[in-house]
Amino acid sequence: MASSGLIKATRVAILLLALVIFLGNIMMWIIMPTDTYYNIWVPHLMAATNSTFFGIQGPIMMDFTFPILLIAVLGCIYLHLGKKQQNTVTASSKGRSLRLMRRPMIVKGLGIVNLTEITLFIMFVALCAWYFADYLHHWFEQAHQRSMSKQEKLWQTKVDRVGIVTGVTGNLCLTFLFYPVTRGSSILPMLGLTSEASIKYHIWLGNLSMALFTAHGLIYFLYWIITNRLSEALKWGDHYVSNIAGEISMLCGLCLWITSYPKIRRKMFDLFLYTHYLYIFFMIFYILHIGIGFACIMLPGFYLFIIDRYLRFLQSSSKVTLLSARLFSCDTLQLNFSKTPGLSYTPTSTLFINVPSISKLQWHPFTVISSSNLEQEKLSVLIKCEGNWTRKLYDILSHEMLVLISGGSGITPLISIIRELIYINSTMKCKTPKIMLIATFKNSSNLSILDLITPSDSNISCNLDLQIEAYVTRERGESKDKIPKPRTVWFKPDQSDVPISPTLGPNSWLWLAAIISSSFAIYLVLLGVFTQYVVYPIDQNTNMLYSYTRKASASMLFICFSIVVAASTAFLWNKKRNAAEAKQIQDMADLSNSSFEQDDVEMESLPLQSVIKSFNVHYGHRPNLKRILMEIKEPSVGTLVSGPKKMREDVAAICSSGMADNIEYESISFTW
Repeated sequence: MASSGLIKATRVAILLLALVIFLGNIMMWIIMPTDTYYNIWVPHLMAATNSTFFGIQGPIMMDFTFPILLIAVLGCIYLHLGKKQQNTVTASSKGRSLRLMRRPMIVKGLGIVNLTEITLFIMFVALCAWYFADYLHHWFEQAHQRSMSKQEKLWQTKVDRVGIVTGVTGNLCLTFLFYPVTRGSSILPMLGLTSEASIKYHIWLGNLSMALFTAHGLIYFLYWIITNRLSEALKWGDHYVSNIAGEISMLCGLCLWITSYPKIRRKMFDLFLYTHYLYIFFMIFYILHIGIGFACIMLPGFYLFIIDRYLRFLQSSSKVTLLSARLFSCDTLQLNFSKTPGLSYTPTSTLFINVPSISKLQWHPFTVISSSNLEQEKLSVLIKCEGNWTRKLYDILSHEMLVLISGGSGITPLISIIRELIYINSTMKCKTPKIMLIATFKNSSNLSILDLITPSDSNISCNLDLQIEAYVTRERGESKDKIPKPRTVWFKPDQSDVPISPTLGPNSWLWLAAIISSSFAIYLVLLGVFTQYVVYPIDQNTNMLYSYTRKASASMLFICFSIVVAASTAFLWNKKRNAAEAKQIQDMADLSNSSFEQDDVEMESLPLQSVIKSFNVHYGHRPNLKRILMEIKEPSVGTLVSGPKKMREDVAAICSSGMADNIEYESISFTW
């Protein structure tokens, strides 16, 4: 108990330290546009960072890059210590003020959001407005002197200043753009978020960034036209901003932006997916456009994203063991993969799968339906043959009742939640809420998917209070044909196949902290040597003589080299340990599958009667969600909706109407 208390106190201290650092970083954003920062702070920071080694990058990295990377390292330690704490689930009532902040509302252009998200969004927009206004004021004060030196009218110079301020504000949005899509981030889970839950923030920031960058480009083209300097568009400024590099970056960004339009993304997902890889060229030419010094402001988010992306690349290089496939009559199949016991994941997680025989390039995300606690050596996904936000399960277990509402393939993440509750109820002997599952299907053949609620190879018994209300919308009466049972196909694993395992082993968070720290240290050493012995003898800290392009290219090369060295070392070290564990699993599998060729092996699920309290099937209509939710009298009810946009909006409207103060709303979107 004393050890547990010490770990808890340490985690609280780490969280508070990270919060202080983050607030200090936000303060730097607020101060940066002011004269105080440039006239007082920068000279002191230049001296503190030894400008002969880092130049203008020194103070910028100290103010904006280092604090965020430090938060990421602290987050890794925080999450590692969290794994040492025994998982306990307690029921507690939430205050009305907290419920009010989480009450859903439908905002045009933003979708379904709560008051907390709206507040943070307004605060970010206010920061952008301050950033824009103060920088504009700062540069308007210098407009008269600049117009005299460039021999142009004052209003023309002000157009130029508006253009540059618009681009600088876009850089602020770009700074936060990559955090939501860094799947292995330590920052998101430290805040209780997942990458799936944060996709909408990436969309908001992406739209805002591209709107500002597009305005930035158009304003500059207007400025060049009115000052008869259109030839400026074809210049590569080697000692200042490079216009051609900016235009190439803008073209790549526009391709990304256009193909992200919801109708295009949903109907032509492959086009959306492949054009999104243009972010590589967008970022390269963006850095060449503005220079590495200013790019260090937005570097930390992109730096963490590169680490995550490279680790995922290394992980995807191995073929994994596919144990079996379950074929359902509703054009749905379940894939069961072998995994190491050390691989843990939260309910509603997603797994990206590539089938080389179909396409060597395409990776598709599928929802994991298994529980890493209940099924320690198997990972399962459900694939619906047709063209993911949620909170962690433990955040909603304070509820006395949990209502899970699904439409079509939206049932898949809810299965993983129910399986996790089965584990908690049967193994941890913790109190679990009552559960009502409202599942809507088109045809009765889809009812066979409900067999997956319980694991196929588990003998665990529990007293879960589960009520299922299934609705079949396109059939008027109970089907006379017997619903066919799923057909199981077993596979003989190849010798080169391995179980799915954690990329960085059981202590993955500590390894990630080591990668972030060591790679950044390597980068600083390379940058210091390069600046001291190559840049400084020519530039002498004037920041005007040495080529911007060479400096930026060298920095990008140093960053990539540092990450590759640090991440590859950690990956290869853990790969040896994973290989040893995989060998043990394979030997056990070979022993148990000595009679593999026999056809009498069949997967049988845990009897539903031991888990389900009641099971009703309704034909020919959709559920009356308003009536169902209004009839629930428990004081604390968590509602989780996984399905089409219309279903999510209908439930959000019910929960936000004020008639159901006891209901809290969460949703999982498959059509973000």
